[in-house]
Parts: sequence; C-alpha cells; structure tokens
Amino acid sequence: MTLESVAAALREEARATDERRLLVLTGDRDACYAAADAALDAAGIDREATTLVGTGSLGCERVGPERADRLLGTTRDCVVFDAHADFRPNALGRVVGAVDGGGLLVLLAPSLDSWPDQRTDFDRTLAVPPDEVADVTGNFRRRFAETLRDHPGIAVVEVTDHGTGVDAELGVRVERDGLTHPAPRLATADDGRGDPPADRDFPDAAYDACLTGDQMNVVRELEALRDGGAGGDPGDQRADPEQTAVVVEADRGRGKSSAAGIAAGSLAAEGADVLVTAPEYRSCREVFVRAAALLETLGVEIETDRDPPREVRVVGESGEREDADRPSGGRVRFAPPTEAANSLAGDSGTPESPTTPDASRSPDAVFVDEAAALSVRLLERFLAASKVAFTTTIHGYEGAGRGFSVRFRDRLAESDHEVVEASLADPIRYAAGDPVEVWAFRALLLDARPPVDAAVADADPESVAYRTLSAEDLLADETLLREVFGLLVLAHYRTEPDDLARLLDAPNLTVRALVREGGATGRTDEETGQTCEGTGHTDDETGRNHVVAVALLAREGGLPADVREHMYEGGRVRGNMLPDVLTSQLRDEAAGIPVGRRVMRIATHHAVRSRGLGSRLLGEIRREFEGELDWLGVGYGATPDLLRFWRANGYRTVQLSTTRNDTSGEYSALMLDPLSEDGADLHDRHAAWFASRVASMLADPLRDADPDVVRELLRSVDARVELDLSAWDWRAVAASAYGPGLYDAAPRPFRRVALRYFVDAGDDADSLSAREERLLVRKVLQGHPWPRVADELGFHSAGQCMRALGDAYEPLVDRYGDDAAMEEKRRYAERE
Repeated sequence: MTLESVAAALREEARATDERRLLVLTGDRDACYAAADAALDAAGIDREATTLVGTGSLGCERVGPERADRLLGTTRDCVVFDAHADFRPNALGRVVGAVDGGGLLVLLAPSLDSWPDQRTDFDRTLAVPPDEVADVTGNFRRRFAETLRDHPGIAVVEVTDHGTGVDAELGVRVERDGLTHPAPRLATADDGRGDPPADRDFPDAAYDACLTGDQMNVVRELEALRDGGAGGDPGDQRADPEQTAVVVEADRGRGKSSAAGIAAGSLAAEGADVLVTAPEYRSCREVFVRAAALLETLGVEIETDRDPPREVRVVGESGEREDADRPSGGRVRFAPPTEAANSLAGDSGTPESPTTPDASRSPDAVFVDEAAALSVRLLERFLAASKVAFTTTIHGYEGAGRGFSVRFRDRLAESDHEVVEASLADPIRYAAGDPVEVWAFRALLLDARPPVDAAVADADPESVAYRTLSAEDLLADETLLREVFGLLVLAHYRTEPDDLARLLDAPNLTVRALVREGGATGRTDEETGQTCEGTGHTDDETGRNHVVAVALLAREGGLPADVREHMYEGGRVRGNMLPDVLTSQLRDEAAGIPVGRRVMRIATHHAVRSRGLGSRLLGEIRREFEGELDWLGVGYGATPDLLRFWRANGYRTVQLSTTRNDTSGEYSALMLDPLSEDGADLHDRHAAWFASRVASMLADPLRDADPDVVRELLRSVDARVELDLSAWDWRAVAASAYGPGLYDAAPRPFRRVALRYFVDAGDDADSLSAREERLLVRKVLQGHPWPRVADELGFHSAGQCMRALGDAYEPLVDRYGDDAAMEEKRRYAERE
C-alpha cells in the first residue's frame, strides 16, 4: 500500500462509521511533514478544518504545544500532532477529543523503536536536581509506542526522505494499515434524539439545540434550577424544592458543557443571574458559547464582554426583573472557584470589603463545572447556594469523576439539598466505541481506577503487605499500573497525563504501596526475615493481588552549593518544593543540604478507609528510610482532618502559606518528620521560627483562615512558645479572667498566652471547649471585631462574647500564670 492509499482508506472508513482513525507517521521530522501534507491531500482533508499542534507548516491553523488547551471544546476534521521536538502527554490529552467523527488524528513521531531513547524539553522537566536529563528513563514513550502498535484503528507508516528540496521522494513502509473492516451499520432516519419531554419548562429552542436524547434528559433535569422548578419526574415529592443540587456526570465528548450552557442560557432568558465556576475558564468556555447561541436563537438581545465570552448579559425588555439591586436582565457570568464560593457566603476573603463588585450578590443558580477537579472542602462551600449544579468528567484530561463520587457524594447526601442525578453516555462528536477514544483512554490512563470494592473489602493493616513498586514492576503488569494510577487520581484534585509520564520516567519519584495479596498475607524471606519485595502481583490459584493504599514519594534536597545559592536568590529549582520554600521564602540557605522524601500523594482505597491503612503505610515508609534519609515531608491544602492525620503520624508543621490555592481554596501546610540529626536541626529551627511569627501571620495575611484549621495547625507545631510576659501583662490577663479587666486594653499578652496554650498543650489541650478555642482564634489571634465574632460563634451579644473570653482565660491563668497573676486572682476571689 502507498501512503496515499492508507490515508484515503482510513478517512473513508472513519466517515462510514462516524468514528475517528489515527495515522502515525514516523521518521525524520521533515519527511514526516512532507508525508502529512501528502496524506491530508489524499484523504480529502479540508485545511480550513485542520489544526497543526507543532512548529512546522501544513497550510492550516497552527498552535504551539503549550497552547494546546485552545482546542478544548472545539471540533476539527483533523488534528496533526508533532511529537518530534517535544512530547507532552497533557498536550495530546487536550487535543485528541477535538477530532470529529469521520476525521483523522495524525501523529508525527520519530521511529517508534528509537523514540524511547530520545530526550526532549519535557524530559528535562523530569530531571529534578541533582539528577540530569540522562537519568530520565523512556518508559512512558516505550509503553506509548506499544499501544500504537497494538490498538485497532491506528495506522503506522514509516517514512524516509530520499533526497532534498521540493522534488525529494519519500520512502514509505506501511507497518499497519489501521483498518478495522467493521460490519455495515443499518441506516436509520432517526437521529437518536427522540422527542423533547412533554412537561418541559425551558423553551423549545433549548431542546432543539440538543444533539442527543441524553442531552435532552440532562437539560430537563437542569430545569430543577429554575425558581420553583423540580426537574426529573413530575410525580416526585421533594423534601425541599427550594434547595436543589443537580449532579451531571459524563465521559469526555458527551456534551456535558453544552447541556449546561443550554440550561444556563434558558435561565438567563428568564431573568436569572447564573454564576459559572470551574478550575480554569477554558474548562467551561463551551457553557458560555452555548448560552450565548441559545439566547440569540430566542431573539434575546445580549451583550458579551469578549469572544469567547466570560459574561453574557441579557438587555432589553426580555428577562427584565423588578429587583432594584440586580441588573435589569439575566446573565451568565464566570468567577474562579474561591471567589465564587466567597460570593455565596457574602465573604470576600476579608470582612471589610468585597474583592469584586459582585462578591456580595448571591446568584439565582450556580454551575460548578469539572467539579471533580476541586477539593471536597471547596465543593461543600457551594452548598450555600440554594440552586446548584455539579458537572464533571468521569474519564478524561479534565478530572476524575470517581474521585468526585467517592469524596463528595456523602457530604451532598447529608445536605439539605434535594439531589437530582443525570448522566450522558452517548458520544456527540463520534460514534460509541470509537477506537481512538479507546486507545487514548489506555495510552494516557484516562480511565484508570482502583480495584473493585469487593477485591479489597476485607483488607486491614494486618492483612496487607508493604511493597516497593518500581517503574519496571508497573510496566510489567498493566492491571497493577491502572490500580496504582487510579488511586493516585483519587488522591489529588488534578492528576493529569503528564503525571503518568512522571510516574514512569522521573528519577526522583518512587512508589510504595500496601497490597492485599490473593489469599496470602505478607510472607517473609526465611533467611533474612524481611518482607519480600516484588511486583505486587501473583499468578497462583489464590488470585491476583490488589493495591489498597499507595504513596508517591519525591526525593528532595541534597543540593549542591551553587543550586542552593541560586534558589536563595529567588531562582526556581524544579521538584524540590520543601527546600525551595524553606530557602527562598523563609531565608534558610542551608535548607537544601539535608536529603528527604516528600509524600507527593497518598491514597487509600475508598472501600477500606478509616481502618488505619494510611497510617500503616506511612509507618512502613518511616521504618524503611530511617537511617537513610534526613527527613520525610509533606505539603497539602490544610483542613482539620488532614492536620490531625499527619500529626498523628509524626509530622509537624513548619509553615502555612499566606495565600490560598486558587483551585482548592485552602492554605497549604508544610510539615516535616525528622529521621536524623540533620533532619531534626532543620525541623527545629523552622518550627521555632514559625512559632515566633505565626501570631503576626494570623493577625494579617491569615486573618480569614478557618478557626478549626488554626486550632489543629497550632497543635501540630513542635516548638517552645516563651510567654515573656511582665508582671503587668499577667495582671491584665488575670484581671480579665477573674475581675474587671478588658482584653482591648492589652491584646498582646492575651495573644501570647493563647498561642502557648495551643502549641504547648497538643493533645492535652482539653481545658477549653471547641467554642472557646474558636473564640481565642477569631478574637485574640485573628483580631476580628467583637460583633462579628459574637455573630459567628452564636453569642447573643458582643458583651456576652467578651465575658466568655474572660471565662476562657481562667484555666489558662491557672496553668501558666506567674506570682503576679496568682496575686491578682486571689484579690478578686477574696471579694466573692
């Protein structure tokens, strides 16, 4: 076969089945571009409907790999992806879904045999100092090349250039023609959409805009976001129709964002203020495009802020409202997740002023797109909206729907919201069973998931074995790789295809796991008594092993002097997050000398959580590296539960970020567990520095930190807080506790005593109730006004709140007070 005949046959088969096909052209870059040019012509591809992701030229639209996100939500007849200069899995994950049914994805790559041994700019990002790029393996590309040779619907053609210039001839060797020769499909006049629901409230144009019956059903369910709308079965009796949450789950390419946009536009046409949020605007761009298109179809006059829009406003008589404090028409507007959540609570991040003009206005409906990519704690905040929709991708580049299901669904069920479920299964851009989608899911592990619940249901700390899983182990067992990566997806709100390459290729990363063995428990070597290391799989009659908990560890530190100096002076050093923060932000140039491992991710199978498996895994990691490393560390978005977990496992706080993560909405805690004298020195000096400055941080950049986070954070600090109070200071505190003294007259000594209580007491901090501790945080450490604190903590008045603070200091004066404090206490006690 010739190159032209292969390309033409692929396109013909793709069109006949409404599927996509993948054409892989391997060889020299210039030869691949010449071959791609010939293949596009032979396949009858319109260059106006083609996008090249690369730096060459094919007479079509071109975007750089770093801008591949521009194709998200778009549809193209053909995408040509150049993997010669660089190959970033994220970029491929972003563009593969843009190819329409009947179209071609064309991949330009070096020879598949030599490709794993080549190194690109992406590989350099995996070479974390002190490693060099030569230390990076080619495991990901080796596995990737194998998938190209294994999957149906993929043609592989090797091309060579037998000359130079425009008249050069191409040598072609067809390794695979990629044809699947599918059975003929019966023609049907039915487009598969069916009729719109008879009891619909949204306009007919909304349902006319739907491309599948699935989309119609989802738009119908989203009618529950209307004022008084119930959605679903009209006969349903809802506990509280004013509090409704719609959950929409779908694989990528099913039209989830389009359905959300149709619903948002319908609501705006009725005059509703619709707030849309997502981890990034590009994730939900289609919502605004579809909303604007529907409103134009309805003949509603609109204004937009840009193209594509981040806000669509209804103007004119349609959609006018009588509310004086709202715009005259409906609108659909975007806000980043944390800002959107703040606006629902009427909290701008500081009590005095909103961050945007809309921060104090509650929307009529909220759409949280790609919800699986947000933290559970942030998602919970959106339940402050009475009408809210959570839409998410189950499998794909954007996120992991299973993580959303596991981590948030229980919280949603406990809320006051009536929950409406909806899903989309039918692809819109191409036919079900499309071989390119099947290949992409496997090649990038977009559908990776943990073991099924039944396989690990009886696992506990005594029945599992600790395992080191190397990249070679993972490559040798596809099921093991999928289970490990599936758990890692659940461990973090955004695990991407790039992370799969890091897992398999980065020299600084290692995997440790707890494995439920198939009918056996952790066996030991008869001579050494040590637990046997292995791949974590078995082929005996008892069945295979399954991963129940996994930790991804990153080696950090051990940096040479010139790198430490560069970092101290503000330079960025890849892959050394803890030394970087301790050096550049906290001004400790020696922080990069000790060697440690940071727990990048840790996850336990959802079916066996709260059984101590995470703690067992951390304990095994500590035992393995004690005497070999200086420290273990972790950085994460701080919540009370997570702070308690890490503190219970020996980790202690040395820093809390002063800005919130835009996606998770949390402040990040950094914690260390020393394993050597050098590690202890590193921890001790940073813990002492943190204890010395945390009070001033809480009164300024951390003034809006959750009081429960602050309580647990301070308990996890292992440092001595010196009270350094004068006799006058103690008399002021004791007089407030036992007499007529006032906190406002001398806040400093109160702050020192409160800090000492939290840091010094640890698990023994039982002198005060949770409410009293929150009072110490909000008023004494964060300095909020009395009326605000009283309202937040449920006191009847500011005066009652003041008296409660004095009562809270009585046991603290008794515990820490000096002679002057005791004398002041006796003075008032004698008068009673």
